[in-house]
Amino acid sequence: MTAAENVCYTLINVPNDSEPPSEVSLKADLEKGEIKAKTEALKKVIIMILNGEKLPGLLMTIIRFVLPLQDHTIKKLLLVFWEIVPKTTPDGKLLQEMILVCDAYRKDLQHPNEFIRGSTLRFLCKLKESELLEPLMPAIRACLEHRHSYVRRNAVLAIYTIYRNFENLIPDAPELIHDFLVNEKDASCKRNAFMMLIHADQDRALDYLSTCIDQVHTFGDILQLVIVELIYKVCHANPSERARFIRCIYNLLQSSSPAVKYEAAGTLVTLSSAPTAIKAAAQCYIDLIIKESDNNVKLIVLDRLIELKEHPTHERVLQDLVMDILRVLSTPDLEVRKKTLQLALDLVSSRNVEELVIVLKKEVIKTNNVTEHEDTDKFRQLLVRTLHSCSVRFPDMAANVIPVLMEFLSDTNEAAAADVLEFVREAIQRFDNLRPLIIEKMLEVFHAIKTVKIYRGALWILGEYCSTKEDIQSVMTEVRRSLGEIPIVENEIKKEAGEVKPEEEVNAAPAAKLVTEMGTYVTQSALSSSRPSKKEEDRPPLRGFLMDGDFYVAASLATTLTKVALRYVAIVQDKKRQNSFVAESMLIMATILHLGKSSLPKKPITDDDVDRISLCLKVLSECSPLMNDIFNKECRKSLSHMLTVRLEEEKLSQKKESEKRNVLVQADDPISFMQLTAKNEMTSKEDQFQLSLLAAMGNTLKKEAADPLASKLNKVTQLTGFSDPVYAEAYVHVNQYDIVLDVLVVNQTNDTLQNCTLELATLGDLKLVEKPSPLTLAPHDFANIKANVKVASTENGIIFGNIVYDVSGAASDRNCVVLSDIHIDIMDYIQPASCTDAEFRQMWAEFEWENKALSGFCGFMAANLYARSIFGEDALANVSIEKPIHLGPDAPVNGHIRIRAKSQGMALSLGDKINLSQKKSSV
Repeated sequence: MTAAENVCYTLINVPNDSEPPSEVSLKADLEKGEIKAKTEALKKVIIMILNGEKLPGLLMTIIRFVLPLQDHTIKKLLLVFWEIVPKTTPDGKLLQEMILVCDAYRKDLQHPNEFIRGSTLRFLCKLKESELLEPLMPAIRACLEHRHSYVRRNAVLAIYTIYRNFENLIPDAPELIHDFLVNEKDASCKRNAFMMLIHADQDRALDYLSTCIDQVHTFGDILQLVIVELIYKVCHANPSERARFIRCIYNLLQSSSPAVKYEAAGTLVTLSSAPTAIKAAAQCYIDLIIKESDNNVKLIVLDRLIELKEHPTHERVLQDLVMDILRVLSTPDLEVRKKTLQLALDLVSSRNVEELVIVLKKEVIKTNNVTEHEDTDKFRQLLVRTLHSCSVRFPDMAANVIPVLMEFLSDTNEAAAADVLEFVREAIQRFDNLRPLIIEKMLEVFHAIKTVKIYRGALWILGEYCSTKEDIQSVMTEVRRSLGEIPIVENEIKKEAGEVKPEEEVNAAPAAKLVTEMGTYVTQSALSSSRPSKKEEDRPPLRGFLMDGDFYVAASLATTLTKVALRYVAIVQDKKRQNSFVAESMLIMATILHLGKSSLPKKPITDDDVDRISLCLKVLSECSPLMNDIFNKECRKSLSHMLTVRLEEEKLSQKKESEKRNVLVQADDPISFMQLTAKNEMTSKEDQFQLSLLAAMGNTLKKEAADPLASKLNKVTQLTGFSDPVYAEAYVHVNQYDIVLDVLVVNQTNDTLQNCTLELATLGDLKLVEKPSPLTLAPHDFANIKANVKVASTENGIIFGNIVYDVSGAASDRNCVVLSDIHIDIMDYIQPASCTDAEFRQMWAEFEWENKALSGFCGFMAANLYARSIFGEDALANVSIEKPIHLGPDAPVNGHIRIRAKSQGMALSLGDKINLSQKKSSV
């Protein structure tokens, strides 16, 4: 019998730091040692046999000196020993010594201790020798009447296993277990008995269920689960039985066990597609999500609800339950909330959108009032996006949503505020009737905006859509309020010199009494205390941005002032007012230019921003009709075109999704009548219990059905050569983040290889879970060794190692065979997903290593693009980077590149260095 044919059911951890004892010392300990010594010796014998050692001389020793002992630890170890020890001769006949062991089994089955009886019955489930089991059948039957439930339930399992493997030993097992089930009171015993009848004699199981179908709701949860499985299997095989059991499944939806409710809801959906059944199952799922505390359970049940939604006839039923689904938002877990919002958004319709918007508005307000949590900002962002989608699909709701969301433009979380701003920009372009409301709310919150990116967006919206004289004047007022006193440079210099005191300092008390450590009073002038941080806090927001060196917002402000000034000139006829407004706008731009050129800001103004502000000054000084059209019409056309393209893409994706869900039935398709359908045709639908089991084991029925042999051979990696003394190959099985290596090791020599060990190591974020145990290989023998590897990150990994062994009888050192590397590709365990542009930019900013890795490449591409913009499309640039460059979305571009370009056979060079921060827009 080869090593691969020995079946081991019990896994035991083996310490590798000790040398195996000799057979003589083990025999001495087993014969003459104390109980403790015999226990240790028996453990060592078990470990050696597991490692492939043959110890035939110890069999009779253990039968004579260890088997009669009544120690419970010895009894447990003996069960493991008899499980793994060879029980047959090489020709397949039962060893004579096993007759003595069989008598010991029989005595243990009649032992007064229920634990020994139950353990022996569990052990008998693992025996594959009918000659050993036949004399024990009367004792096993007698255990069905034992007073303790532990013995009875294990007796049922033993009878089931023996009946399945050797039906001739107990041919009346189904009848025996049926009678036992009728009279049994213990829930675990009834469960085991009913489970046996399901697999051994389904008709008897149905007969029993029909006698107690009205009492099923009073049974224990373990028995209810088995009953649900039986009903599913019966109705799956014979759909005409559905009406018989549908009420039983309805009753089990009210079970106190969450597991029973989940299985009953899933079975009900497969048995009936009636709206009442779908609604009851969906309501059960929703209750489970709300009541269960485990987030994994919530996500699993949410997936079942999403599967229900995919069915076209079920979607309308779920639309009536949207408000119940939104109750799940009370869960603090972000992933659960995300899935819930997506499901609610998919189910929203004109009938329930108003209620949905009301609930979401309340949730948005809650996020502003609750104590800050790490996921609060992200949840608020999800709510904003959901409201945005609702408003786009149902424009009537926009007026209710906008006032609430506009408050979050002043949020410190830039991502959530950016989503609100994007929504407001889209709404003000699409809905003309909402423009006055949006402008009014924007002016109210404008002074409270805290982030520069949101400030720029708000400036653009105000400059683009303020069309009345009052609104334009309000914009100028808010700009002056946010900018502070001008000229900025003179005002800041006076503050530094102390000539201008902040209002709080002027109104403060002239002196304050302080107490020293000695207990004496001292006086400190309020004007002499230096508070630079307070000075920075007192700055208006726009001036604060400019003093920090962010002059990009100044370029946006110049564009906004140019737009509103040109519009003001067109609206107001009074020349004096026109000149006054234009002059004030130009004064603001000029003072910002002056500030940028001074040494006061932390960073000087860039040439790009100087060019933009200077251009705006020139446009206002000339006020030509062409510039008026460009500033006030072309910008809005670009936005309109972008939104139109995005809307068309959304409609196209929704159309594709709806086409996927629609069930297309052709006019000439045959009509299926259940009464006339053959039994094998009715059972064509896949068994959900079987699919769940395969998914848990990491197998997929469809993948292996196509070509199982080819799919497995593709994953086999040869580790050694055919001429090596030990041949090895590995089957690499990837299941999500677990990698299982099934390594076949073949001894190609005429020697016995002892302590043959597979030593593995990993490169990358792969972790070897356990070290494979050593084994012994007979000449030309083979064995399978399994190793588990965990994946820790999304990168390629390498598994490498060697096989070391000792040759039996040889005095040489250990031999070693080096294995080929196993390359683990990330594509084997990465699942594709999609994200929006905003999410991509956020992740780009979080993963800093991408910016570093791509910096050189981005610099090279920037240089080539710039060269082509000057010298033509066929220009190639020879780039030398003189200063490190880091490029990223919305990130400042700094660094110098010297470019030498060739175009049309001529060598052209740029005499000066190109400062990328100045040429950012061109690049």
